[in-house]
Amino acid sequence: MSAEPGPLEAALRGRRSQGGKALVPYLTGGLGDWQAGLAAAADAGADAIEVGIPFSDPVMDGPVIQRANDRALAGGITPLAVLDALGRLDIGVPLAVMTYYNIAFRFGLERFASVLAEQGVAAAILPDLPLEEAGPWTEAADAAGVETVLLAAPTASDERLGRICARTRGFVYGVGLLGVTGERDELASSAVVMAGRLKQVTDVPVLVGVGVGTPEQAQEVCRVADGAVVGSAVVRRMLGDGGPAAVGDLIGQFRRALD
Repeated sequence: MSAEPGPLEAALRGRRSQGGKALVPYLTGGLGDWQAGLAAAADAGADAIEVGIPFSDPVMDGPVIQRANDRALAGGITPLAVLDALGRLDIGVPLAVMTYYNIAFRFGLERFASVLAEQGVAAAILPDLPLEEAGPWTEAADAAGVETVLLAAPTASDERLGRICARTRGFVYGVGLLGVTGERDELASSAVVMAGRLKQVTDVPVLVGVGVGTPEQAQEVCRVADGAVVGSAVVRRMLGDGGPAAVGDLIGQFRRALD
């Protein structure tokens, strides 16, 4: 492991060292005025932002993010267009792209990693790439200086969680429940359990996502976790009439709850 954490991990460790909790929203690239949405989220207090590169078969995602993917793709967005736009943005917080392995594979792993680095993207999350098969990608990412965020599922053994945490960079993404992304009426008990299990095996920032849809749920999981990832609740506002202003308002609510 490199001695110095990358910009994403440094930002999250910085929030934690000040006694705070990290907030990482997710927005779909190419959806509406998405670049203004990213800026609004950063201005409202996001510590970092995940940007989805739309894919036709987002297996981890529920109906809201699937709809966002479909709308963005129908509007003609491409992976390169998302990355080119990110390279021109300067919103003051680290950016991570979240997409599926097929896109990285089709690019060529070295090329994908180098394009991310060239466009100033700090990290990548490839949720359908299991630890056992991640070697070629993580080597390419490490060489380019891109942090690879790995997911940890509630079904993983403690031994496997330890291996995931040893290989992840930026943060470890604790999956809050079994199922796809989406808002739930209440936080799954598995989310807090997941955070606790990860905190026992790593010093890397532990963030929990999937099923964290309200400021109260984020507050609840962050009693144990170092931070929360919020996706569907944010994307739903971009799909609606509120757009970037509604995103900024929502992120502000989360920020106040976590502070």
